[in-house]
Amino acid sequence: MLTFILVIVGVILLTIVLVKLIDKFIPSKLKPVLIIALWVLIAFLGYKTFMSVYNPILFNKEKEKRYGVVIKSLEDIRDAQLAHRTVTGRFASDFDKLVKFIDTAKFTLTQRRDSSVVDKELTKRYGGVETFKDIVIIDTLGFTPVKDSLFKNSDRYKKIMNVPVGKEGEKFELKAGFVEQNDLQIPVFEASVKKDVILYDQPKDLVMQEKQVMSVEGVNGDALKVGSMEEVKTTGNWPKVYGTE
Repeated sequence: MLTFILVIVGVILLTIVLVKLIDKFIPSKLKPVLIIALWVLIAFLGYKTFMSVYNPILFNKEKEKRYGVVIKSLEDIRDAQLAHRTVTGRFASDFDKLVKFIDTAKFTLTQRRDSSVVDKELTKRYGGVETFKDIVIIDTLGFTPVKDSLFKNSDRYKKIMNVPVGKEGEKFELKAGFVEQNDLQIPVFEASVKKDVILYDQPKDLVMQEKQVMSVEGVNGDALKVGSMEEVKTTGNWPKVYGTE
């Protein structure tokens, strides 16, 4: 980009020099036509230089706006998946199951309290002297719908599979399964959408650059995603500037 700008500026300066040379050495009859043509060229190159700087600014502004909307949807998917794991012990593998779960499932409300009971073994060992041990009792207080806990009065979860901005009609990709860790099968999930989908109508060269981003301040890779199918994580791949990780 910097090289391109320097080239444009160099051409503009060269054109200005040519205008002065024409004014000095070219016959009077030809001067008006050549000078007008060169000034038109200067105006065109000036416009191209301005847009080469301004277009990335517009792109970044639009990109951040769209990423913010998409990330809110990914956070909804993550919250719903975490609720699904809490109730069922695993993540949902498709959106139909996830939406049905939100519609019908309930959280169990519990209360933990400390108590103590007679430890029969120790009591026997100490010749009948009553010995107590501490225990934790979990009481079930009731149930509350997952839908109310996560989405209150909103029904946006019914469209949780739809990418809210970018190319119309696109849906998030959702995967779920297990990874082995310390001889245990641990549930994992991943929800994602390609940057190409989110930025489908933006300048192709800028989208290509965005897909190659690798920095702590940007969204790395060619997609926005939350979770992972390779490791145990439920965070997103966006920096904190866009929202919670």
